[in-house]
Amino acid sequence: MRANRMLAISGLLLFGLATRTNAQEKLPLKLAATTPLPGFTGDFDHFGLDLKGKRLFLAAEDHKTVEVFDLDGKRLQSISGFGQPHAILYMPGVNKLIVTDGDGFGMVELVSGEDYKILNTIKLPPGVDGAVFNPVNGYYYVESGGETGGQTHKINIIDTNAFKLVGDITLPGNHSEAMAVTRDGKKMYVNLSTPKEVGVVDLNTRELVARWPITGAETPNSMALDEPNHRLFIATRNPPKFFVFDTDTGKIVTTVPCSAFNDDMWFDVVRKRIYLSGSETTTVLTQADADHYVFVAEVPTGYRAKTSLYVPQLNRFYAAVSGKGKPDAQLAVRVYDVQP
Repeated sequence: MRANRMLAISGLLLFGLATRTNAQEKLPLKLAATTPLPGFTGDFDHFGLDLKGKRLFLAAEDHKTVEVFDLDGKRLQSISGFGQPHAILYMPGVNKLIVTDGDGFGMVELVSGEDYKILNTIKLPPGVDGAVFNPVNGYYYVESGGETGGQTHKINIIDTNAFKLVGDITLPGNHSEAMAVTRDGKKMYVNLSTPKEVGVVDLNTRELVARWPITGAETPNSMALDEPNHRLFIATRNPPKFFVFDTDTGKIVTTVPCSAFNDDMWFDVVRKRIYLSGSETTTVLTQADADHYVFVAEVPTGYRAKTSLYVPQLNRFYAAVSGKGKPDAQLAVRVYDVQP
């Protein structure tokens, strides 16, 4: 009888181990490499990518550097000279980087991709943060604060070919977060933090043409666009929620809970998946159709690992583990292989 009980317990233990192993194997993101970053503290912000040159760039926001890695996660270089780097645009045609810098006076810096020296600087209003590139006209749209007591703020327009400021867009509220540009380069969607809305901007007239309320949530943050299905995805932090908007009507189609303190979102067109990185986990959803989204997994990625990058050409997902507010945090860059 005791022997039978021991066999039963052993069987249950083996079953539990097999279940956990199978669950790990079935996760949509499989950890392939981890690069520890000893001596680093604070937050990271955004990644940049040089696919041909096989380089990955990471804004070490609180470390005041841009870190350079190879595409397997090996650290290659540290670029200094920044106050608070945020967004990174790599321009393969000229082998240069544009880095947004939000420390003190706002600015963007042009950086050599050869020796990593800062070549030029454009001053902008304070509060410089995220940015989005429009490949149609070569303009880089850079968020910053405003000059009217928080009632409005600016999206600054940088001509990347000439590296000069060519205009701006005035938007309501004191801050914007993620942005997305349509493939024809004529329209931009932007998360307006203070009014809790999605703003729609005509990039030809540089005017706000529509405002879509975000109901039942605050702090809109990450964004991705599914243009063929006329859908815009955003995520909020309070509460952590994934929203789907119909871009024809501006109406909310559906919502799904997601990872807390999210910052980056990516749409995997081939697998019809959404990767939404936040603190501790990355939420993975599947798009059943334009109106329906199914929860797949919460993939453990690490403390404040809200900064991420999905590279479809490599079937890889990168996450930066932060350390802000946690003295014993072990900061790192993690590389994940995307599973079928």
